[in-house]
Amino acid sequence: MDSATKRLVEELHSLARSIDRPVSVMEVCGTHTVSIFRHGLRSLMPEGVRLVSGPGCPVCVTAQRHIDAAVQLGGFEDVIIATYGDMMRVPGRLGSLEACRGKGGDVRIIASARSALKLAQKHPDKRIVFVAVGFETTAPATAAVVLEAGRTGLDNFFVLTTHKLIVPAMLALLDDEDVRLDGFLCPGHVSVVIGSDAYRPVVERHRMPCVVAGFEPKGILDSLVALLRQIDGKAARLENRYEAVVTPSGNPVARQLMDEAFSVADTPWRAMGVIPQSGLELRSEFRRFDALTRFGIQLREDEDHPGCRCGDVIRGKVTPAECTLFGASCTPLNPLGPCMVSSEGTCSAWFKYKPPAHSKRS
Repeated sequence: MDSATKRLVEELHSLARSIDRPVSVMEVCGTHTVSIFRHGLRSLMPEGVRLVSGPGCPVCVTAQRHIDAAVQLGGFEDVIIATYGDMMRVPGRLGSLEACRGKGGDVRIIASARSALKLAQKHPDKRIVFVAVGFETTAPATAAVVLEAGRTGLDNFFVLTTHKLIVPAMLALLDDEDVRLDGFLCPGHVSVVIGSDAYRPVVERHRMPCVVAGFEPKGILDSLVALLRQIDGKAARLENRYEAVVTPSGNPVARQLMDEAFSVADTPWRAMGVIPQSGLELRSEFRRFDALTRFGIQLREDEDHPGCRCGDVIRGKVTPAECTLFGASCTPLNPLGPCMVSSEGTCSAWFKYKPPAHSKRS
């Protein structure tokens, strides 16, 4: 541990002693969760400071009804499903996309939204459905390909839109009386697009300290120190500790793309229900690219596995270790919920870096 890191850890411990009560800080972003585990930062936390993971893993918060819709679309003749790799093994009522491919469905893993558009251009005899997941980080790329499809008159390209907005979810968490938080470690990647000022409603409406953080160990520790300073001083401010890449207003080009292609709408989150004005849907002039509309798919209510506590995990109510399925019947090889599937999922991170004693790892 270098001297700068040591000073940050010492200040964390000093602030924790000064606060003299348990403190819960939520890292909203799944990348933060993984980085905290990978660098062993949890072991440096003072007693009484609890780090909890939030709804920042896009795969984890995708409602089961959208997983089922994707699998249903994969059963249509002449359809190619284009999806990110983390979505393949997420279980739904109708199985997973991986199982759909095993039954003969044409399901392909892509690395970008543009790859899905290129599939449509390369296979004019096929109908390409892009399963678009993610927060404001990936939504601009989806918007860009929808706009291009509109300009070029592409008629075999469709989008299953499940994009989410992070701030409404944070506000919904704070409206939940069962969720007890003292501060937010705000996501870095999303903040590049939406800007640090986007979190002002969280601070002003709930007097909740918010600090935008980077992903390197020192950056995370520095942001945690900033949060504890606020908590110790009974303050509630918005601080940007990732100023190298995050500005107050974000990326105007990316935001303009989203505004052109999408409108804000109510949308379902896994285990969190429908959160008002928390999602993106295609604007009316691009509705012809909407997969649900064009294929006549009706979304059903979610019926998650009765024992799976992914919903409680992404709301910070429990840790994965508090789920009786974790490491027993639910493992990375046999995931029962999305938090064990995604590389950014909290359960996946816990299993990799802090596995239960009774689990058998391969």
